[in-house]
Formats: sequence, structure tokens, C-alpha cells
Amino acid sequence: MKKAVTFGEIMLRLSTPGYQRFVQSQQFDVSYGGGEANVAVALAGFGLESYFVSCLPKHEIGESALHAVRRYGVNTDYIVRGGDRLGIYFLETGASQRPSKVIYDRANSAISQIQPGMIDWENVFAGKDWFHWTGITPALGEGPAQVLKEACTTAKKAGATVSCDLNFRSKLWTEEQAQAVMLPLMEYVDVCIANEEDAQRSLGFSAGSTSIEEAQLDEEGYVTLAKALKKEFGFDSVAITLRESFSASKNGWSALLHDDNECSEPQRSARYEIMIVDRVGGGDSFASGLIYGLLSKSSSKEALEFAAAASCLKHTIPGDFNLVSTEEVEKLIASGGSGRVER
Repeated sequence: MKKAVTFGEIMLRLSTPGYQRFVQSQQFDVSYGGGEANVAVALAGFGLESYFVSCLPKHEIGESALHAVRRYGVNTDYIVRGGDRLGIYFLETGASQRPSKVIYDRANSAISQIQPGMIDWENVFAGKDWFHWTGITPALGEGPAQVLKEACTTAKKAGATVSCDLNFRSKLWTEEQAQAVMLPLMEYVDVCIANEEDAQRSLGFSAGSTSIEEAQLDEEGYVTLAKALKKEFGFDSVAITLRESFSASKNGWSALLHDDNECSEPQRSARYEIMIVDRVGGGDSFASGLIYGLLSKSSSKEALEFAAAASCLKHTIPGDFNLVSTEEVEKLIASGGSGRVER
């Protein structure tokens, strides 16, 4: 069984029931999520041996977050305990022309206090095949950025494949700050996962005239972007998600992958039209699907199709986690997205 490691923050998610607005809701639904935690849960669901590394406060809320991933089969042996609080984010789910809204309350969270030397990365990566991180983790502070570099260097020495989802967050840092940290970290990355905004803000590369808000994709711009990233940083693979936002409720979803393994031009996945239940975690579900596909499928095109289909299904599931099986993803690929009732 292949073994994958992720490192990052898990947060308490407080979301308004249904499509209620913050100002009208009298209660919140409680769940947990975060980029790397979401990937770890999905990989465990696909049958990989999945490890999530983080720092959690040693109190009941931290314990609850720990159990949130452990219940889905994720190994939490390397999570360290410390700090006083778990980061929180509040979610108001949008609909039709009203967009979703997220409010963060994550200052001084436990993982932001993490320091080099607190995690035994050599032990973590012994016998592991893959390491995944996102651009959110180094944005949490100097300590997390330094610990992430420790992880990347150790993972490479151990022979693990390293993937990064760029995931720029403007509420955590500026473009200048992001590029100062992210660009040097690219030397450790084998598989880069991005969308046009993240590539622009984290690495300074543009996708042409694409406009998500106007649901217009500059296809050639994406191809050029994938080629440019691969050439500049020497990535083995570059995956770019293509989202067409017709409204908060309806999106077009597809992706492309450039790796030179099967053809010199980037490959495009099937395109799905999604009626969205919960968009949060959509990119993480693509990343986990791609990781699983690249570790287990016979071709990179199969890996790409699996990733796009897995992410399509995630958009229909409330919460951050993509709670689908490999069989369900394969059925979607085979059916082309009919959505017929299973009896």
C-alpha cells in the first residue's frame, strides 16, 4: 500500500445551516477542515495509508479536531500538541448570484506557533511515497514556513514525491510576501497544482485573458501557463484546474495536466457542469484525486480524469472532506455524469 503524508492546519468550521446568512442564523453547524487535512482524509478514503502532520492544542477542541480526521482512517501519530487555540473559520454558503463568504479567526492558532525541530521528519518520511503541502501553510508565519522547508528537504532525501497546491490566500499575506517564500520552495516540488489566480499571485505567472467571473476560459492561456511553469521550475507535472463560474450555484469544472509522459502537449480532462452544494475543499479534492491517480493509475491521463471526477463529486457534499470511494469516482467517469439513482 502506498503511503502519503500531508502537513498543514486543521480548523474548526462554523457554517450557517443551509443557505442562511450570518445575520439571520441563530446557530452554526460544526465540522472541521483545512487544505492538507482534506487531502489526507480523501487519500485514506481511496485506500492509501494516509498521514496528517500538524500542531493541535492539548484540550478538548484540539482532541475533537484530531478525531475528525482519525475517524476516516487517517494516521495522526505525528501530530504534535501545543499552543492555546484551534483556528476557526465561519462560512456562509452562497446561492445563485450571492457568493459564499468566509470569515477567518485563526490568529495565534496552534500551528502558527510551531518551530523547527518540533517534528521528527526523518521518522515521518521513513518508507513514505508522497508528501503534499499547500501555500496556506507557509503563509501562517515564519515558524510554519521554516518547518515546511524542513519537511520538504527531508522528503526529497527520503525519495518521496513532493506535491504543492499553490493556494494563495490574500487574508494571510501579500503577493510580494508569497512570492518571496514560495518561489524558493519550488525547487523541492515535483508536482505543482494551481489555478490561474494562484499561479499569478504566488509565482508571478499569468494565464492570459481568462476571467472566472465571466465564465470565460482562455484555453491557450492555460496551456501556455502550464508549459511556462514546467519549464521555469523543472516540475515533473503541472496540473491546472479550470473553473467556469456561471453563479455561486453552477460551475463548469475541468482540468489539464502537463507532464510529457504521454504527449508533448497538456492533456485536458472531461468537463463537468456542477450544481454546487459546497465548494469548500473542491481544490483539495482535485489534489487528492491526482495524487491517488499518479500513484495507482497506469497513465497520467487516467490520473487526471480521476482527479477531475473526484473533485466534481466533492462539490455535491457538505463539509470540507471529500467522502467518496474510488468506486464512486470510477462510476462517474464511466457514466459521464448522469447522476441516476442507484437502487
